[in-house]
Amino acid sequence: MIDVRPVDRLGHHKRDWLESRFHFSFAEYYDPERMGLGPLRVWNDDIIQPGTGFPMHPHRDMEIITYVRRGAISHEDSLGNKGRTEAGDIQVMWAGTGIIHSEFNLEDDDPTTLFQIWIEPAELGITPGWDARQFPKDTGAGKLTVLASGRAGDDGALRIHQDAALLCATLGAGETATHHLGVDRRAYLVPARGDITVNGVPANERDGVAITDEDQIVVHARNDCEIVMVDLP
Repeated sequence: MIDVRPVDRLGHHKRDWLESRFHFSFAEYYDPERMGLGPLRVWNDDIIQPGTGFPMHPHRDMEIITYVRRGAISHEDSLGNKGRTEAGDIQVMWAGTGIIHSEFNLEDDDPTTLFQIWIEPAELGITPGWDARQFPKDTGAGKLTVLASGRAGDDGALRIHQDAALLCATLGAGETATHHLGVDRRAYLVPARGDITVNGVPANERDGVAITDEDQIVVHARNDCEIVMVDLP
């Protein structure tokens, strides 16, 4: 089943420094039909104005992945970690027993746009931590790159504590990427840039696509695009 969730029908909240689209219930947005997909609990599409951001605040028992689409985000946490993650790269924070952190757009002029993705861990009470990594900006035609994973065999990906994986691909117009999912698993996919079809069903830029009961996912680019997908138990 391919369930497309148009971006203009997502939860929406705007303030002077932040504009967010919520794919699932979060903060002021509540929809009992959109509480998550398996262990995927949050997928927020955020635009953060320059010189602003999220001040120090706590989390626990959650895997939090930040995929930066444009600009950069600067991280600092109670463990002493500091880092700046640029467009196309990701950072992962496993909150475990508890962590306090901040995320700011410290760039001079431009808004930062990013996806913030929360996945419930398979085990509670792990030691908290943070990591970030640069990844290839061009995955090549038809290729999905694993960015973060808790699955066996996904060497080189940032570690998360769940049987799940975050993948991305950049495709030129007319190109196709194929992913074997398995009918016992599910996925959530968002075209960060461009328009696609998923198993023949059209989806536009920043729409959400919930995928269940599909053995294989075939993504066709209707124009130049960048896709981000989570493979879930």
